[in-house]
Amino acid sequence: MKRSLIALIAISTVTACGPAEDTNRVVGELASDRIELTAEFSEAIVDIVVSEGSVVQKDQVLLRQNDARATSRLADAEAIYLQARARLDELVRGPRQEQIAASRAMVEGASQDLGFRESEQARVAEIYQRALASEEELDRANAALDAAQATLKLRLAQLEELLAGTTIEELTQAEQAVKQAAARRDNARIDVERHVISTPVDGVVDSRLFELGERPGVGQPVIIVLAAEQPHARVYVPENLRVQIRPGTTALIHVDGLDTPLSGRVRWVANEPAFTPYYALTERDRGRLSYVAKVDILGASDRLPDGVPVEVEFDLD
Repeated sequence: MKRSLIALIAISTVTACGPAEDTNRVVGELASDRIELTAEFSEAIVDIVVSEGSVVQKDQVLLRQNDARATSRLADAEAIYLQARARLDELVRGPRQEQIAASRAMVEGASQDLGFRESEQARVAEIYQRALASEEELDRANAALDAAQATLKLRLAQLEELLAGTTIEELTQAEQAVKQAAARRDNARIDVERHVISTPVDGVVDSRLFELGERPGVGQPVIIVLAAEQPHARVYVPENLRVQIRPGTTALIHVDGLDTPLSGRVRWVANEPAFTPYYALTERDRGRLSYVAKVDILGASDRLPDGVPVEVEFDLD
């Protein structure tokens, strides 16, 4: 009895001193959603409105680039649009009365010229019959008569065109030209507006990647903004827990520096595994794959800072 009691006390002591492992706990850090604001044009930065750490509101201007070229393209597009619009208005109105009067005067002049050429040709033909004119003179008279007849036909056709007005096809072409010019103008206006970079969400400026006078490349991030919402816990789920954790799973979040754990809920779990990060490389986890997960913090009154280590205990019951 005495030996059995001593053995039982020894086993209990060893068990109490050993580390209590919680298989439902994973490690990670606090992180916010990051919004990278990129430059769409390789133009020099002429104004930076905010500094790192500034609290910004949605649609607040953060940075401006030189928009001289874009403004010039906008002015050119605006001029082309106004030109196309004026042409459409002209076609809708139809020909002016002055143009019609001028066309009728040209028809009358061509008719009188034709009468003169006809009499001249008849006179030369009569003289030619008497052998008093050469064949060359007769050919010239015939050619002049033909030219006068063609001119009269041309003037009559031009007058009929003016009287008929604008055709449906011409109006359609003019309308489409106006639409095309308007689209180019709107595109140029958007280019001008996008030389001004503003934040799409409320948040905090995390970092400025360029300074005044620098010229970022197209598509290169210039400012990084952290979303204003409470940071979430970014953790790495071991392979043996992955099948039990899904969006909506509740959890307790133990934050370094806080005595009381915070309530949380899993927002997202990656489908593709990643290698275990450096701060989770314990002897037990080394070499295993893990899955990135985001756990939203529920009910926290103050915004917690990013980068603080956390432990998340999942409720798997």
